[in-house]
Amino acid sequence: FSATFTQMKRLLFYLLVFIGCNSNAQTIIDVYCYEDSCFHEVIDPEMLFVERWDTLAQSKFWKTVINTTKDTCLINIASNRKILNYIERSVWFNQTESEKNIFKDSIIDYYCLDSNTRLYITAGKKEFYQIEQVIPSIESAIKIFQENSVDPWFAQSILLIESPAQLKYSSKGAYGPFQIMKRVARNMGLIVNKYVDERKDFNKSAYAASELLKRICIPQARRILCEMGDIEPFESELWFKFLVLHIYHAGAKNVESLLAQLDQPIQGMELIKWMWTNEYGNFKNSSQNYSQIAIAAMLTLKDIVVSDCNYIFDYNN
Repeated sequence: FSATFTQMKRLLFYLLVFIGCNSNAQTIIDVYCYEDSCFHEVIDPEMLFVERWDTLAQSKFWKTVINTTKDTCLINIASNRKILNYIERSVWFNQTESEKNIFKDSIIDYYCLDSNTRLYITAGKKEFYQIEQVIPSIESAIKIFQENSVDPWFAQSILLIESPAQLKYSSKGAYGPFQIMKRVARNMGLIVNKYVDERKDFNKSAYAASELLKRICIPQARRILCEMGDIEPFESELWFKFLVLHIYHAGAKNVESLLAQLDQPIQGMELIKWMWTNEYGNFKNSSQNYSQIAIAAMLTLKDIVVSDCNYIFDYNN
């Protein structure tokens, strides 16, 4: 038997995943790393593979962005995020607008694309998405969400997307590890004024996020689907969870307005993919990207767990 230690870890991971996928329970795994000599709890992302979310072009694109440094830009097709090539950030931004347009036209010609094809030049975001540094905080968030009877899958997903391992204000004024707006934070019981901002308190912010999901996002997702076409999904289904994430980010009214543009009701992965390629009102590019980034971040988390951790085991099943 000549398998390397890394291969053995990977085999163990997939064995545990197989066991987990045959259970209805939320699968939480313990990972143990020698470097910091402690256990961390994370939620197994394997259903992304079972349902083939990992094969979608948008998922692949954002995973590449998350793992690419900011000095490199990805040349990609706006409609489906297919990566065509790369360009150094300094080269791209040192061009005039006219030169940028000429460059894009040359790419379109080279790849024999339709002349109306929109191209994006997206800088790598590895410095922002510090997935490794988020792992230690996931366990605390999982427990807070569980105690409030909210699926901890949301805790892990939002932590991986929103200012991971950083405390920064968004351009819209959201703040804290769960990037909550002032008004929403106050409605969820946090103190936010010129003297105190409890959004920076991890535990309080996590509880407020779980309350927001419990009281608004999940019920609104159910209502929208019911009114859209009497759709009653299982709340454990990934596509429903991604819809909830979009509501968490963009708000129920914006999501509802977008879905009102559908010619006929759809559900499942097809609904989420439709949301990724359609805009309406305030539901624009950043809103489209939200669940795509969630998928990519969880896929990256899985890679880190398999490659960097010494032991992995499922303690729920």
